[in-house]
Amino acid sequence: MNTLARRCNILEPEQVKTYLALSQQKASSKQNIAAIYTQFLKYKGLTWQPPQYTIESSLPFIPMEKEIDEMIAGMSKTVSTFLQILKETGARGIEAHRTKWIDVDPERRTIYIRAAKGSNSRYLPISTKLLGMINTLPKTTETLFNGQLKRLRANFNRQRQALAKKLENPRLMQIHFHTLRHWKGTMEYHKTQSIMHVKTILGHKDIESTVIYINLEQALFLQGTDEWQSAVAHNVQEATKLIDIGFQYVQTIDNVHLYKKRK
Repeated sequence: MNTLARRCNILEPEQVKTYLALSQQKASSKQNIAAIYTQFLKYKGLTWQPPQYTIESSLPFIPMEKEIDEMIAGMSKTVSTFLQILKETGARGIEAHRTKWIDVDPERRTIYIRAAKGSNSRYLPISTKLLGMINTLPKTTETLFNGQLKRLRANFNRQRQALAKKLENPRLMQIHFHTLRHWKGTMEYHKTQSIMHVKTILGHKDIESTVIYINLEQALFLQGTDEWQSAVAHNVQEATKLIDIGFQYVQTIDNVHLYKKRK
């Protein structure tokens, strides 16, 4: 509302309509603004006829893992650690930013993600790489990351622009904090083919928020290569190792368990 008030008289609905009509924002953003403005008018005892917007559904940008890793490697220690948490957990930016030191369990190699936006809190595994990165951060406050989230995002945007120019890869400019959440959800569904697993990892309360990753996975993988890598397991230990790295069970022949994974 403060932003809107700087651009028009918020007590004049027609001025608000004109601002929205001329704005270059997405239709979804305009719809959100209109909904908030409707509540504001209701509080003031006023009404208006809100404009209607057609929301075009589109799939979010999913970068290659190599691009994510290049971005993490090319940024400052604090930003890199923050991005690695997002990559490994699929947490929202606000969830990762509120992580406390007591939320990190170095013995079990887990991290506790405190829910945001009505999601579910969850414990998730982390790599030894991420644990090492976390341990390099200064323990000066209760949380891992000092300062406000918007300041961290501003540092990320500045470093991302410099890195995209250095690596001559403009695709990096399409990567935001939430992009890594979409990447994690897509990769987890590709690995497990379980939408309930993805729902748990991302902390969704509503399965409808999760089904987008079925479309993303199909768009990225089913229309790509059909080449498969095969492997066999003779016991539970071998089968567990294959499952951990993304192999899917196919069938058993002569007491040998066959697995496959897309290349």
